[in-house]
Amino acid sequence: MTDAPTSDGPRLVGRTALVTGASRGIGREIARRMADEGARVFALARSRDALDDLAAEASGVHPVQCDLTDDASTWLALDELVESEGGPPDVVVNAAGVFGIRPLAEETVNGFDAQIAVNLRAPFLVIRALLPAMLKRGSGTFVNVGSVSGYRAFPGNGAYSATKFGLRGLHEVLVEELRGTGLRATLVEPSATDTELWDPLNPDDDPHLPSRAEMLQAGDVAEAVLFAVSRPEGVSFPVLRVERG
Repeated sequence: MTDAPTSDGPRLVGRTALVTGASRGIGREIARRMADEGARVFALARSRDALDDLAAEASGVHPVQCDLTDDASTWLALDELVESEGGPPDVVVNAAGVFGIRPLAEETVNGFDAQIAVNLRAPFLVIRALLPAMLKRGSGTFVNVGSVSGYRAFPGNGAYSATKFGLRGLHEVLVEELRGTGLRATLVEPSATDTELWDPLNPDDDPHLPSRAEMLQAGDVAEAVLFAVSRPEGVSFPVLRVERG
């Protein structure tokens, strides 16, 4: 892995990156920005059409169609990536996510399980699949995209908060286990961000939700991720909270 450029040029030249949830929202913007910064980006998501659109928009993006809730599909896709590239990615960004608001008295078991599967279990699966090879190499960066709901409770966020508090715990253990290995990990915790995930909730018409004008943009979160992964080797930011100023 090359050191971060010290000039005003592209920050990720020579690096490879895997970005999950790259078909939309924050994940898509992270993948696009990383490619713009010179990385060879493997964009992973379920929708092949959306991935192909992203690849057409940003040179350096390579689609990886995969359903992270399917263990066999995920292991196969990641094994093939490592084999084709001769090693694991330099950067792994767990950005895939689902979101829904429902009081605990109304939340369904299926709805709870669906959020756990994507927001918590999938990041573990990706980390578990790639971490041994990254440890053997002795370098690499993990970025886990969390949420303000991972450290602050909001009504109606029982399932979502459970996943993001859980991701925070998983990440903190990862940070401790990476000490002295040459690897690093950052948890990026943005406040409400204006993406398609809010569309079904129509937040501008709900006084209990932040308006879209008050939200971060996906590019704000992507810039935080780029900051974390472009630091010189040996410099780590275990947690980055991103809020509107």
